[in-house]
Amino acid sequence: MSDFDLSKPMTQAAFGALVGVSQQAIGNLVGRGILDKNMVGHQLLQAYCSHLREQAAGRAANGELDLATERAGLAKAQREKIEMQNAVTRSELAPVALIEEVLSKAGGKIAGILEAIPGGVKRRVPSLSADDIKQITGEIARVRNIVAGMSLDDLREPDEDDDDSSAEGEELDL
Repeated sequence: MSDFDLSKPMTQAAFGALVGVSQQAIGNLVGRGILDKNMVGHQLLQAYCSHLREQAAGRAANGELDLATERAGLAKAQREKIEMQNAVTRSELAPVALIEEVLSKAGGKIAGILEAIPGGVKRRVPSLSADDIKQITGEIARVRNIVAGMSLDDLREPDEDDDDSSAEGEELDL
């Protein structure tokens, strides 16, 4: 190995020979702005070593890929997956399909109970007219339709009709 004077400017070929890479590899580093062709030997060596440290630490990579960011993203995704698995284990989360099935069955049972109300009222209060029973049936159908048309967004926002529906419900107390 020949002696290199690190206090003087060096050619790309000479610096490549010093660090054990081709002149083309050094030219690539100059082209990317990592090395400056006006640097003297010791500056080239420091810049080259700094670049190697950055690559080894994952802070600098070829192209757009930032290894440190990618690793952090992967760790976050793994943490979220584990948190969700733990929530499922603690029965804090359930699959949407299961929730839909439970709500559908509950809605069917409630609809059956609501539909039986007019007949039960007529038996308990035989003096009610057919129009009274028809109004009760209409109110039950209105409530059933409101519930059937609900979505997840309706559950997130306070219902402005709560005051009106409770006042109407009070009128039906028998």
